[in-house]
Amino acid sequence: MRAALFPLAAYLRGAPELAREAVVVHEGPSARIVAASRLARRAGVRPGLTVAQARNIESGLVSRTRDPEREHTAQEVLLEIAGAFSPRVEDGGEGMVYLDLAGISPASAGNGEHSLGQSIMRDMDAAGLPGRVGIAGSKLAARAAAALPRSPNVVAPRGEARFLAPLPLKSLFEDGSPDPSPARDDDDQEILHTLKLWGLRTVGDLAGLPAAEVHSRLGERGTALHSAARGFDPAPLVPRPPPPTFRESQTFEWPIDNLEPFLFVARGAVSRLADRLDARGMGCKRLELSLKVEPEGLHELAIELPAPTREARTLLSLVRLHLEAEPPRAPITSMQLLAHPDVPRQAQLSLLGPAALSPDRLAAVTARLLALLGPNRVGSPRTRNGHLPERFRLADYDPPPPPRIRLEPRPGRGLLAVRTLRPPVEVEVLTAESEETDRAAPCPAPLQINPLPTEDRHVRIEGAVRTAAGPWEIEEGWWREDPALRDYWDVELRNGAVCRIYRDRMSQRWFADGVYD
Repeated sequence: MRAALFPLAAYLRGAPELAREAVVVHEGPSARIVAASRLARRAGVRPGLTVAQARNIESGLVSRTRDPEREHTAQEVLLEIAGAFSPRVEDGGEGMVYLDLAGISPASAGNGEHSLGQSIMRDMDAAGLPGRVGIAGSKLAARAAAALPRSPNVVAPRGEARFLAPLPLKSLFEDGSPDPSPARDDDDQEILHTLKLWGLRTVGDLAGLPAAEVHSRLGERGTALHSAARGFDPAPLVPRPPPPTFRESQTFEWPIDNLEPFLFVARGAVSRLADRLDARGMGCKRLELSLKVEPEGLHELAIELPAPTREARTLLSLVRLHLEAEPPRAPITSMQLLAHPDVPRQAQLSLLGPAALSPDRLAAVTARLLALLGPNRVGSPRTRNGHLPERFRLADYDPPPPPRIRLEPRPGRGLLAVRTLRPPVEVEVLTAESEETDRAAPCPAPLQINPLPTEDRHVRIEGAVRTAAGPWEIEEGWWREDPALRDYWDVELRNGAVCRIYRDRMSQRWFADGVYD
């Protein structure tokens, strides 16, 4: 599979508003055009011209600089599309991807290989990277078939040599290598020149030569080219391991020094990232934002989500809140979004039983709460090893599914629930022996509770004590310099309130720990 006009398609994927304009993509100090849209080509603009020359032909031309970041992301999208059809995928570079279709039943594609190619092209169109598909028994034949019109093109089994025979010799050297070395290019140019001196013009001319003679005169590289000309792959397909992350990146035409314009640009990247996650049935568990700032700085943020989500609005809100808290100190020149995927929570929604929580909506709500409350404040509390009641840890909020049938609550009598105060509220407590300061002495019974001026006015605990039960001691970390030594009491005040208080032996201060409801 090959994306048509890859540098242009990669750019327009992130700027769909330019799809109906005469657009060219240029590179290099002379601003040479490497790809032009259909409207630009109709006006006479061709690759190889400079932007200045092209503007003399088409005054309304829109020119954009070639963006390696966008192309890298577009290449990853093509690999993801190919991975949906075959587990063995090779990165051919520059918009080219090879798939190994061996073992894939043609019946799974409807009407055979042609229908399979149409399915691949539909997915490419949906991703904003239209292109062509060629199916053959060798990578060279498949690449040549993908370059023909009326795609998809299928080469008959064992007909690769016949299909390649009329092609020009230069087709053998356009192998789509992602990182060709200069030395290899020089060797190929020398071999191509030698073949032309021999009077060879087509791939079929080379395939007709004896293999031993080609090897003795052109070496290993010549033997590999001779095998490719006969329809055999000299090198096997090298499958690419699936990436552990999803990336969206782009370079800006001009630096951005304000949050709102940046979020306007980032909204499209976040939406495309969410679409890719949704297409793979994944959610974003961790989002990393890397911004290049002038002149050569880097501003990085890492956003941990309480549950995997693929809601673009939620992810963009998290980016906004984190940038408002930690804004970059210089104008931004490029950005990169990296999503670490995870499988979202699965739940079978009930038809007749109680309503169940939608996993996607639950993940979106918890992510918004995380954005509003901050890190380490959203989750499900779990007990930790220790004696102090306020010790806990946060785990991912993963509620169990509801029961299959609706259960009526049982009536209860005499049940109390304690509403804990975190942090505990400091109070003044009068006891029968208020002048006692010995930490080792027994804790005297409280008689009166008075609020302190710094007390939280939303929780007011004061009055004479009618009944007191206690004390019970809690000791933790006695081997440390600052051990936790407390005496707890349950007290009933004359106004009817029941609360839990404790004395810290180290500081001789009293705190209200909870209120019974």
